[in-house]
Amino acid sequence: MKKRLLTVTTIIMTIILLFPHAGGISNASIAESIVVEADRVQMLQQPLDDLDDEIEEALADRVMPGAVVLIARDGEIVKHQAYGYAARYTDDQFTEMDEPVSMQEDTIFDVASISKLFTATAIMQLWDQGAFELDDPVYWYIPEFAAQGKEDVTIRHLLTHTSGFRPSTTEPIHEMEGTREELLDFVLNEPLQSPPGTAYVYSDVDYITLGVLIERVSGERQDDFVREFITEPLNMSDTMYDPSADLQHRIAATEYQPWTNRGIVWGSVHDEKAWALDGVAGHAGVFSSASDLAVFAEMMLNKGNYEGTQILTEEAFEQINTNWNEAFPGQDQGIGWELNQEWYMDDLAEFNTMGHTGYTGTSIVVSPNKESVTILLTNRVHPTRNTVSTNTIRRKAAEKTADSIHAWNAAGMRMMVERLDTRGAFELGSDAHALQLHLTAIEQYENKGDQAKVVKHLEGFQQLVDYLFIQEGIDDATHDDLQRTADYLIEKWQ
Repeated sequence: MKKRLLTVTTIIMTIILLFPHAGGISNASIAESIVVEADRVQMLQQPLDDLDDEIEEALADRVMPGAVVLIARDGEIVKHQAYGYAARYTDDQFTEMDEPVSMQEDTIFDVASISKLFTATAIMQLWDQGAFELDDPVYWYIPEFAAQGKEDVTIRHLLTHTSGFRPSTTEPIHEMEGTREELLDFVLNEPLQSPPGTAYVYSDVDYITLGVLIERVSGERQDDFVREFITEPLNMSDTMYDPSADLQHRIAATEYQPWTNRGIVWGSVHDEKAWALDGVAGHAGVFSSASDLAVFAEMMLNKGNYEGTQILTEEAFEQINTNWNEAFPGQDQGIGWELNQEWYMDDLAEFNTMGHTGYTGTSIVVSPNKESVTILLTNRVHPTRNTVSTNTIRRKAAEKTADSIHAWNAAGMRMMVERLDTRGAFELGSDAHALQLHLTAIEQYENKGDQAKVVKHLEGFQQLVDYLFIQEGIDDATHDDLQRTADYLIEKWQ
């Protein structure tokens, strides 16, 4: 097989010339919520349109009753669409409301654990002010936290889920009596299940504690701090904790919860721990819209700055966008933001791709390399959490975003092959090199506008992909990704 590949490579090298490809970064205002044509930012429209069928199928399969998708690149929104219902059922038996509420593009969602990103941002703002160092012990600022042998837990441990805490509290705090302060005291007294820095365990306790840290250091309750220093400066008017009752008609309903005596939770935080803490906690409690989250994401793409408003310093951004969990392969974690998580970022996953998911069915993926934002907001826990996982549709949203970028031209496909090679998708580097050379040849014909030869050589590219697959040089997923993207590009030229 390798001798034949060398022959293919030699043939391709005789017919190509290299042309550099460069992309620019737009400073457009994503807050305007104007959807532009995908080709304005060098994206192919068809994959974005195909996402509609994927979401409609998920709605039909009761993965979720409704969704809002927002996809942007270079500061321009290329897709912003609502599907299904924001509120549809009266109980967990799927009893239909007399007047179901249709999903709208500006529907406000309980974003669940995406709230952790606001907590982490607030922490880094305090770090920017010199309030503490990330490797300081937590008990220096919250003395009672030292109880139960937690003296060595640092702020960075909490931010990266390496503190040693369990995923949740040892007892359900929503079943306890007491004020918010009394319940927080219980959380601060929680024991560790492993020594700090020895294991990665995604934990709400970490971020509840960070919420307390914000309040102790700043002297303000977390919701007030986030409003004053994040959402108001960014004009994120649809982002808040504890939304007022008059906003219920704009909010996506969540779960039927007889165990909290709330019936259908609609306009109140879904997470029981956050609800017990009066709706304001470090791990959950934020409500937001797709447009507002796009502004937040664009701020991150611009390294802490949005249209001249400095939310974070570039130094803070570098801390956020660095993987601090190299000791735990596959659990790449910056400050608050998860990194390089293919299970929901799909083909957007790279070492510096940032993202997070939320239990209510939300996800956000921010790719610095592709200057793209992919937001999927669903109310998948309506009317019950016992539904099909949203991970498949999360991946599809990211996949179609990546397809739209990669299938724009042969240069985009080269970028895709390079990413796959970096992830070890090819048995040999020469396999990836052969594909790269073939795509470089195709780019020449694109530049000449030679439709017939572009299509012919793309079909040849697909034959080479099939050959690599037959020879076990690539796996099923890599084969399918490359073939699908080539199909999109062929369709564009036909």
